[in-house]
Amino acid sequence: MIPPGPWAIRWRHAKTFVRWVLSSIGIILPVFLFSTLITFALGAASGLNPAAGIAGDSATPEMIAQINTELGLDRPLLQQYLSWMQGIFTGDLGNSWFNQVHVSELIQQRLAVSLSVAGLALVIGIVFGVLLGILAAVYEGRWIDRAITGVTTVISTLPAFVVAIGLILIFSLWLRWLPSAGYVSPSENFSVWLKLITMPAIALSVDVAAELARQLRTGLVSTLSENYVTGAIVRGLSWPRILFVHVLRNGAAPALSILGMKIPTLLGGAVVTETIFTMPGLGMLSADSALRGDVPVVQGTLVVSIAFVLAANILINIMQGTLQPASRRRS
Repeated sequence: MIPPGPWAIRWRHAKTFVRWVLSSIGIILPVFLFSTLITFALGAASGLNPAAGIAGDSATPEMIAQINTELGLDRPLLQQYLSWMQGIFTGDLGNSWFNQVHVSELIQQRLAVSLSVAGLALVIGIVFGVLLGILAAVYEGRWIDRAITGVTTVISTLPAFVVAIGLILIFSLWLRWLPSAGYVSPSENFSVWLKLITMPAIALSVDVAAELARQLRTGLVSTLSENYVTGAIVRGLSWPRILFVHVLRNGAAPALSILGMKIPTLLGGAVVTETIFTMPGLGMLSADSALRGDVPVVQGTLVVSIAFVLAANILINIMQGTLQPASRRRS
């Protein structure tokens, strides 16, 4: 029997990878639908109705009924949900109850702020988490390992708002290096934009970096004890190649898993950090809308957040499958 050629093998691997990606998306889609159902149910269970507030002090039962009809609140809940879901897939998240502005427009105005902070926080968390995790694993049992483990353990217990307040005290009040509030678009002034998002991003990234470092250290220490690492050393492979090509690839699974779990905390922590640093982002939009009972805006921000979390988890799964093909075969 003639063995398959290299192109046939690559084609077979590509088909396997595509099937694995599609199966991951097939699992995510029901999760998204269930999450949107819960989001809509929470809004319906709140019992909030904007008709009286929109009509004002001169509201009459006829005026309230007319407003409910215009907003579609007089229809059965199932019809409201199906109409809302149709709007989600067409990009129409409805209108705000209080200013009648499209929810998608409100989110689009605020999304750049949250993505700037969360994106920089993710980069900072990954860079420092990977560096600290590798250092702790390479120097296992030494003072560097103990220092990194102790510091990351303490840091992981600090809430984001505590870190944010500490950063403001140090870098804004004492050193006067960074501004403590506000937001400027990078297209207007890039340097000011970077200064404004640095402290909120650091406040959000501390927990990510600490957990990533701890999990990466655990995975690398376990992998360094494998027999193939000893064999690679005996064969004369360079230590950087062993560490970064073989060990890091096989020991990164716990860190990638924890990274997928920490991405939702970045979005959740944005509510607190954006409030502290007075940044008009998605977190502040959802918080303000919740306080005044603007259900469509709250539902819209939740749907966008759910979509980002699920997309990030798909990306994490793809990275795990790329680094460790055996995980695709197990799936």
